[in-house]
Amino acid sequence: MKIGLFDHLERSEDRTLATQFDERLEFAAAADEAGFYCLHTAEHHSSRLNMVPEPGVWLAAVARATKQMRLGPLVYLLTLYSPLRLAEEICMLDHLSNGRLELGVGRGVSPYELNFHKIDHDKSREIFFDAYDCLKVALTHDEFSYDGKYFNYTNVPMTLRPLQQPYPPVWYGSSNTTGANWAGEHGLHFAANGATELALENITAYRAALAERSAPAHPKPEFTGGNVVGLLRHIYVADTDEEARRIGKPALEYHAASLNWLRTRLGADSFTKRTGVHRGADLESWEAMGMAIVGSPETVRAKLTEQVHKLGINYLIAYLFFGTMTLDDAMRSQQLFVSEIMPHLAKM
Repeated sequence: MKIGLFDHLERSEDRTLATQFDERLEFAAAADEAGFYCLHTAEHHSSRLNMVPEPGVWLAAVARATKQMRLGPLVYLLTLYSPLRLAEEICMLDHLSNGRLELGVGRGVSPYELNFHKIDHDKSREIFFDAYDCLKVALTHDEFSYDGKYFNYTNVPMTLRPLQQPYPPVWYGSSNTTGANWAGEHGLHFAANGATELALENITAYRAALAERSAPAHPKPEFTGGNVVGLLRHIYVADTDEEARRIGKPALEYHAASLNWLRTRLGADSFTKRTGVHRGADLESWEAMGMAIVGSPETVRAKLTEQVHKLGINYLIAYLFFGTMTLDDAMRSQQLFVSEIMPHLAKM
């Protein structure tokens, strides 16, 4: 089993954004030295939840601050891009990182954000499908043409090509069985989120669809079966349960407020269109659903072990730096995670 990291990089109220960027680069460099497999970064727009709405710019900086850890968006919102422009960005990042790019794709979890960009939420899935098909053509040809419902190109020279051939491994994250099935059918690597029971439902759907296909599209020999079955969890580790809750509870609850920020500002109606998105405001509700794990190394290790056995995952995506945490808070948690928990998980 391998361990990765996830980050939205939400806006902090007590330090400048430049300081936050510097802190995250220091945190990523430490994770790189510690042997984390990959750093995954979200893409969101017009929200305090995410200060890297152009993930390619941020990941270019991360690529230069790290040496071995893989990196990638989880996910690029394909509904918001020209496939041609995005294909060129992907090629640049793959070379800047010396072939460490992991390509996460999706359509966008927030109807608000799609609306800001004049994308009809009800059409977003079909726009995503068209963009994905177009992107694959652009990444695999020296000159390409494409004729789709939403995207059309004729004889476009592709002077940039990915370092990884035919293109970087593709990931999909989903909190519903529709997306999980699609990811399995297309042989993509998969990341689940949400309550443990919901994650189990989606992972089961993904595995069934992948089995019908028989093999992943981009096999990864370092993972059992060649495909990644990942799970995202918010984690904070301290020397004692009491210390972990002292820091982890306000951090998680600030983060929950960031997740809810647009919903609170603009109203909840649009979110009824999307299922599987937990909007609880307190740590206790997140813990009850298995989404947040806060405690001593012994507590965190036991709870993660239970979830790994139940879900059968081979990849844990640990969200270790969020909310009101200081860099020192996050670094201490990372150090304890690396020394006291990661070796145990690596054997599973």
